[in-house]
Amino acid sequence: MEITLDKTDKTEGLIKVNLKEADYQPAVNQKVKEYSKKANIKGFRPGKVPESMIRSMYGKSLMVEEINHMVGHKLSDYLKESDLQFLGEPLPNREKADAIDWETQKDFVFEYSIGFANDFELKIDKKVKTERYKIKIDEDVTNETIENLQRQFGEPEVVEIVEEKDFVYGPIVSADELINKELKIDMKELEKGAWKKFRKSKVADKISIEAKKLYKSPNLLKHQLGLTDEEYKKIKGRLSITIQGIERIKEVPVDQALFDKTFGEGTVDSLDTFKEKVKEAVSKNYISEESQFFNFKLRERLIDKAKIVLPDNFLRKWLMEINEEMTEELLEKEYASYAKELKWSLIRNNLVKTQNIEIDNEEVLQEAKTLIRNQFAASGMGEGMEDQLDNFANNYLQGENGDNYMKVFSQVQNRRVMDFLESEITIKEKEVSLDAFRKMT
Repeated sequence: MEITLDKTDKTEGLIKVNLKEADYQPAVNQKVKEYSKKANIKGFRPGKVPESMIRSMYGKSLMVEEINHMVGHKLSDYLKESDLQFLGEPLPNREKADAIDWETQKDFVFEYSIGFANDFELKIDKKVKTERYKIKIDEDVTNETIENLQRQFGEPEVVEIVEEKDFVYGPIVSADELINKELKIDMKELEKGAWKKFRKSKVADKISIEAKKLYKSPNLLKHQLGLTDEEYKKIKGRLSITIQGIERIKEVPVDQALFDKTFGEGTVDSLDTFKEKVKEAVSKNYISEESQFFNFKLRERLIDKAKIVLPDNFLRKWLMEINEEMTEELLEKEYASYAKELKWSLIRNNLVKTQNIEIDNEEVLQEAKTLIRNQFAASGMGEGMEDQLDNFANNYLQGENGDNYMKVFSQVQNRRVMDFLESEITIKEKEVSLDAFRKMT
């Protein structure tokens, strides 16, 4: 049996498995012998069925089964032993497979399309530079947070005329009607020019505006509409927003009741202490966002630096093949994100290998315990659960046929890779305002 790879371009190829009769016939003959000893056929004693009868009745199916078994193993071994970074799974040439004459054919050629990533080098040193943005928690941010708390615990009411802290409900529609979705728009999130258009407007009024000039944060509308970066860039013309409802939150006063609702009864007893606690809480909350944005930007930086070329045509075909629910429209929408995630996976695997980053079971267990501990704390069930965490964690890791274990393993591995990167590259910390941070993210 011979297996070869013909590269059709830099990242795609055709694998051929050539199978001669001498490769599979001995194994088929052995199966016939074994079957004749086990077969229970009327008119013959057990174990005395002639091999010729077994071959006549089951020879074809036994041959097909053995050939598929041999080809599958040969193909799998070839992929594992190759120096190429294969992606997805081989796609069989179904037209040629369907043309096989199993009755008369003795020799066979099986063809599979395959895709692989190009070789890439990624040098990690101090020449790799990136920025870590830290949000400046100033008086404005603190006051805005307190104002949000006042609204959070306040009561909504329907009003007739739009003011600066209101919410507006209604459909947002593009000129070509490809965008047509109900939105809830917070007036506080609007750009100054957009706010001027909404100010003093009423129910049934229509507002016309360019998509990129609606919100302070350029990504907010994109997320609300569920669009990819490419889809968002393709928006042409102005958007029309019809006001169907206006909601205003009657804010609660900044008093002891608000202190107690926010931090627990009796924890805070003065406005100054309340502000300090708010500032401290906001700072902690933004640490996670700062870290996520840093990781995102670093990944983008390394993906760009690595210049990985993917077999896009092959991967698109493969994704359509393995997912019955996949459509051309959905593939077009999701492929860019999938490709970016795949490139990062290749980079991460490369770093794990070159830097000998090993993850043991204890690290995975501790990560699972941390996740469960945080869930308990968020639901107010943290107390008294510590002595049961091992059981909870083990049960969780064994669930979903091992998928949970691999998910947690991947989280630990990703963090270890990020820790390595942070220790090797040049990071410049830059303090920015909350508004500036929002616009970046």
